[in-house]
Order: sequence, then structure tokens, then C-alpha cells
Amino acid sequence: MTRTTFATLQDHQNAATNWLIVDASEHVLGRMAVRIAEALMGKDKPLYTPHVSIGAGVIVINAEKVLVSGTKKETRVYTSWSGYTGGLKSRTLGERLESAPEKLVKDAVRRMLPKSRIGNAMLQRLKVYRGSQHPHVAQQPKKLEIPS
Repeated sequence: MTRTTFATLQDHQNAATNWLIVDASEHVLGRMAVRIAEALMGKDKPLYTPHVSIGAGVIVINAEKVLVSGTKKETRVYTSWSGYTGGLKSRTLGERLESAPEKLVKDAVRRMLPKSRIGNAMLQRLKVYRGSQHPHVAQQPKKLEIPS
């Protein structure tokens, strides 16, 4: 008879010390976001348990140089509505990439995480930076491998 193993509080605390780093200038936005979401959730570990966060923290650098395929920079449109009459705002992916690339990458990953309190906790362990400098050198991050 086999036994099912679940992640414990000890596994959660051990995972809190692991950090990964991704250089966004080398990867396409969607593929990178999928791999980051898997790492944040801990789906790349054999002890993955949906109700325990055992994923590593992820640092994304060079967010302003993230790649997108095709003509998405001109054709993909993001809309937001303030709730008031005439409050509909539309911006292309290219405009969002120029003004707030950190928010663009964070939103792409956020939409792939669970929509719950544990998903919010996972998202707090995602740090996105516009340039190549980041203040997390003390965490000694390892490079996250993302297949092309």
C-alpha cells in the first residue's frame, strides 16, 4: 500500500529560503510567466501540495526588455474601466511596456496563480525590476531555467 505525502509547515519554512532569478530580456513574456508561476506555486517540486506554499521566491530583472511574439505590441489592447461614465481606458501592450513593464510582468504571472489568499502570498514573493540591478544579492538567487 502506498502513502500520500503532503508538504508540512517545515517544508514551507525551508522553501522560504530559496530564491530564483530570471533575466526577462532572454524570454518571451507568456512562456516566462508560466514558468515563474510554477516556481512560485512549487509545482516543480515532488512535494507539491495545493494548500501549502512551498514555492521559491522569484526575482525578475530587465523587465523593460521582455520579448513578445508577433505583432502583439501594436495589436494587444488592455482595457480598464473606472466605473464612471467615459472612464474606459485602453492601452496597447507596447504602451504598457514603455510606462510600467514591472506591472505588465507581474500581471501576467498573477493571472496564472490561484485566486485566493495563498495566491496573494505567492505573488508577494515575486520581485520585478526594470533594469539589471536588484537589492536581493544576500538571498543568493539561482538562475531559473526556462525552456525556449
